[in-house]
Amino acid sequence: MSAAFANPIVAAGVVRLAALFATRAASPTQALDAYLERIDQFNPGLNAFLAIDADRARRDAEASAGRWANQTPRSPLDGVPLAVKANIAVEGLPWHAGLAALRGQVADRDADCVARLRAAGAVILGVVNLHEAALGATNDNRAFGRCHNPYGQGLTPGGSSGGSAAAVAAGLCAAALGTDTLGSVRIPAAFCGLFGHKPAHGWASMEGIIPLAPRLDDLGLLTRHADDAAGLARALGADQRPTDAATLSLRWGVLDLGAALEPGVAAAFAQAKAAAGDLGVTLAPITLNGWDPVAVRRLSLMAVEFEALAEHAANLDRDPAGFSPELTAMLRWAQRQPAGRAAAVQQDLSEAARALRAALDAYDVVLTPATPVPAFAFDTPEPAALADFTLLANVSGWAATAFPLGLTQSGLPVGAQVLSPDASVALVAAKLLARPLAAPPVFRS
Repeated sequence: MSAAFANPIVAAGVVRLAALFATRAASPTQALDAYLERIDQFNPGLNAFLAIDADRARRDAEASAGRWANQTPRSPLDGVPLAVKANIAVEGLPWHAGLAALRGQVADRDADCVARLRAAGAVILGVVNLHEAALGATNDNRAFGRCHNPYGQGLTPGGSSGGSAAAVAAGLCAAALGTDTLGSVRIPAAFCGLFGHKPAHGWASMEGIIPLAPRLDDLGLLTRHADDAAGLARALGADQRPTDAATLSLRWGVLDLGAALEPGVAAAFAQAKAAAGDLGVTLAPITLNGWDPVAVRRLSLMAVEFEALAEHAANLDRDPAGFSPELTAMLRWAQRQPAGRAAAVQQDLSEAARALRAALDAYDVVLTPATPVPAFAFDTPEPAALADFTLLANVSGWAATAFPLGLTQSGLPVGAQVLSPDASVALVAAKLLARPLAAPPVFRS
């Protein structure tokens, strides 16, 4: 099911856009024009894009149009307009990770992931908003402005890859790159009705990406269609392509952590479990003996704070005003800790990871909610348990794909996620259970 955008170029997403190019029903330059027009129309209200590289995008789209005309496209991504999170280097564009202290920094070359996409012919539109330093889940960025959820002004799109999600959901780009440390791609995917894919840890190169916590960081993909995430993953180096039938025959488990889910989320997750049953899947309930979500949540956050300090200590000393009070407090906390505390936290996190993998290793696919709540207002306190489900993949190192499950009665997207040691399996499982959404009503073209 395609997102119900009036323009078929925008509705096509990534993979289907190549079919339009191949049949000459559309050209890469027309695709670029369609997305630039939507950016002009809707970005002022969203604040998703922070910088546009229109001149280079035009040159690249024209070159792609020539290749399609000669029937020599580099890949199915040739000519597809994409967006990139602003902690990922895009040559000639701002590269600041949402930090005021790095506002003037410009990338002198592409990150490895961006270079791979350009080599496949993709057209890079520009860089998009994010939560400061990629450390947070709301994208309420004081330095670069709030990025709003396309399903409602004043609602968070999630974070930290909120700009990536908002841009994709509103049809400002065909897909976007993000990064994921404790759910920074999958939380925005759930809040904006998208597919959000995090590969297994270490699978994708992080060269040219400003790190937050290398122990947990991964590249991530945000798309409107499951096949689009798989196509982008292939362009970045993935080569496994399991079939639907093979995935359904694997060992499936379901994990809810005993969490209190908002009623709309609980209802949608129950439907996802029922859908799995209708496909012939038996979901074995998983119990994590001794797993304390609150303790692991805090342990993960402490690990992030220590690693973020290691990355940003020099900038904090050089330009303390370039950090928000909230981020400063987190980094100063890490700075005050006694010698050996960081190593102890990393050891404890390693033990938690081993215990989690021991519990999950009996399964090939694990189904969980993505978030316990749908998108909320910026002025509403962030739920403490917001990342309890998504951090499971970061702590374990497994791949995970968030996927849409429809809307709550109030019209907000709801998502679930599947975890697997095999990223391709996670993508296929998400496709099988997803209920893709129509375009956000506020931003319907």
